[in-house]
Amino acid sequence: MPFDESQLPGYALLSPENVKLYEVATAEGIYNLTPAEKWWRDRWQMLASRGYKLRPRYHPSWKPSWVGTRVDPIFCEDSIILLNPHIIDATWHNKVAVSIKCVERSRAEIDLAQSLVTEALLSNDMNHCVPILDAIQDPVEQDTWLMVMPYLCPFDDPPFGAVGEVLDFVRQTLEGLLFLHNQGVAHRDCAAANIMMDGRPLYPNGHHPLRRKYTPDAIFPANPLSRIDHPVRYYFIDFGISTRFRRGASPFVTGRKGRDKELPELSDDVPYDAFKADIFILGNLYKKEFLLKYHGVDFLAPLINSMTQQVASSRPGAEVALAEFRRMSFSLTSTELRWRLRPRDESVPERVVYDTFAAARETFFQLKRIVGQ
Repeated sequence: MPFDESQLPGYALLSPENVKLYEVATAEGIYNLTPAEKWWRDRWQMLASRGYKLRPRYHPSWKPSWVGTRVDPIFCEDSIILLNPHIIDATWHNKVAVSIKCVERSRAEIDLAQSLVTEALLSNDMNHCVPILDAIQDPVEQDTWLMVMPYLCPFDDPPFGAVGEVLDFVRQTLEGLLFLHNQGVAHRDCAAANIMMDGRPLYPNGHHPLRRKYTPDAIFPANPLSRIDHPVRYYFIDFGISTRFRRGASPFVTGRKGRDKELPELSDDVPYDAFKADIFILGNLYKKEFLLKYHGVDFLAPLINSMTQQVASSRPGAEVALAEFRRMSFSLTSTELRWRLRPRDESVPERVVYDTFAAARETFFQLKRIVGQ
């Protein structure tokens, strides 16, 4: 019996009118490997010898799975192009999901990152630095190293859904910043792009590393669980411009690198306190990602205002900021923590519908908890 492509779940056959468009797109090679992907393909064998397996797209003998069929490439996993040329996803011994980052050894990023995740330091629950699993010198470019880390998701994907989820994020990141500062390290770029999470509790069946809303085969919706019931852990990543200070050394630096250009003292010429810069950057993240986006987190405003003072000396240190956060969050009830985040741009009809659904969900949760007891 001949193979019927229509039996492939989640795949779509091209309609007759789109066959010609598909043939043109294939001929133009829009799904071909990019130069950066070819760089990673050329390291397939070396990485495989160390137990790291890249996706089929990067195998040296890869041939597009859709060639010779009428399946739209967009529904084929091996058509998914790498987004960040410096970082690629992989699995270690086909089990553990990892990310491999290409870095220049001269930047000393690996040395600093590894020093923060020694066995002794990893036992500290306040350590939220991304673990470094392996460091491999590139066999071709001697000044290039491949740094292996656990696979992590952006901290806000999937989006936050409850007030308590925001509090957990703020708590963990303040603890992580205090840990860093206690080690004499200023991150200097702790903006949104450099805070990620271990999303495994939200995806018990996994998800695709690039199409995160889909299952590992990139076909079906992944349907993540809620963080309020399945807590996650957050990590600081990318120590490329971080600075370690010897005990008693001046914490003042210069430089305009970093993602947050709203830092008032940012300068190539006038020295500024790197630790107080971290406080502003993290507080500004809380402001833009939570306070300005959602109702229900206004109690964070005093902390955020103090962390984002224009004058650096007026900002609290990490220890004081964490203590202030603990004080203001102590009085919140479990009901308040579980209540949904309401976007500030939500319409009245949307609010009525979503609030009704949230109330029903929480009633069910409370009944389930009572029955369980």
